[in-house]
Amino acid sequence: TSQSQHYRAIAPQPQQRSGGRPPNRPRRERPVEEGHHRLIDLRRVARVMKGGRRFSFRATVVYGDKLGRVGVGVAKGNDTAKSIEKALRVARASVIVVPITKSKSIPYEVEAKLGATRLLLKPAREGRGLVAGGPIRTVLDFAGIENASAKLLSRTTNKLNNARAAILALKQLRPYAITQRKNG
Repeated sequence: TSQSQHYRAIAPQPQQRSGGRPPNRPRRERPVEEGHHRLIDLRRVARVMKGGRRFSFRATVVYGDKLGRVGVGVAKGNDTAKSIEKALRVARASVIVVPITKSKSIPYEVEAKLGATRLLLKPAREGRGLVAGGPIRTVLDFAGIENASAKLLSRTTNKLNNARAAILALKQLRPYAITQRKNG
């Protein structure tokens, strides 16, 4: 027993932490941001260390409010929940505004290239629906585009590059009225 008391006597005592919010002050309420998000890709990535491989997870998340705002986020974490949470935070921070016509389409045809991905986005008449697949469909859907056609001109199946190419194509769009004024 005297030995256990000895260990307790030399054990480090917990210190008062410094910095951050004082314990008596209530937490500031953050406004809940309305929007939709979807996980489009989750991969286990490895790095080689001295003792072997260390695994972490890479998540790709699309976030949008279906009213013309959309973003794609990619993040890594030690477990899936952390990586998804971080990717959602990144997606919210990288939101772009997309011009949408009255028929819930895009103003004009646009092409984008990113990495091995080549993508063509075309406007569609009302009632046609969203003709796109995979991550591109998710990006267009969360942007609030209901009538459009998308075609991958490349053969790549890389979901991350496909989603980023869709964002790049949407970034090129300007409202139809502005393009009419510019062209005369």
